[in-house]
Amino acid sequence: MIGYYNYTVILTYLSLISALFGTHLAFKGNTVGALICLLLCGAFDSFDGMVARTKKNRTEEEKKFGIQIDSLADMFSFGIFPAIIGYTMGLNGYIWFFIFALYAICAVSRLGYFNVAEEMRQKETAEKRKYYQGLPVTSSSLIFPMIYLLRYFLSPLLTYSIYGWIMGIVAIAFVVDFAVPKPGFKGIMGMIGIGAFVLVGLVLL
Repeated sequence: MIGYYNYTVILTYLSLISALFGTHLAFKGNTVGALICLLLCGAFDSFDGMVARTKKNRTEEEKKFGIQIDSLADMFSFGIFPAIIGYTMGLNGYIWFFIFALYAICAVSRLGYFNVAEEMRQKETAEKRKYYQGLPVTSSSLIFPMIYLLRYFLSPLLTYSIYGWIMGIVAIAFVVDFAVPKPGFKGIMGMIGIGAFVLVGLVLL
């Protein structure tokens, strides 16, 4: 079989499957269910690197394969899926198409750049990355479900519009060169805690 199949890629594939199922829910009108799937995508992605590093005898080909499929899965899970959710909310005018297109282009540009930069960095050092350049695309898994919680305070139409405009801001943040600290285990657990809080809020909606 073509590819490398072991436990190190399971979470990456689960993130992709979650995004695909969330797309199905979004087109059926279940926005809350779709956003919960987006949260799950972020949870799976948070730990895939940690899991991969537990396999000490990975070959260079396996490492590069892991980087590539992670970015390919991220492109759909965090670069396309949030736009699909926005479209199914009713953001289907031309202005929203432009914003969604900008979002997707910035996401794929960032992921492509990260792949190149990470491959070059790993040739120079075996140290873990301490900072990201620009906003990681995975941050969308928390940002957009949190935006949707504004429905507790605002009308659905206004909430959806804010969702769309925030997509434009996030898109620019993907490609602007500023340092974002890479969270350690405690930071990841903190984000998981925030995600759990957002999950409860979505379920109650």
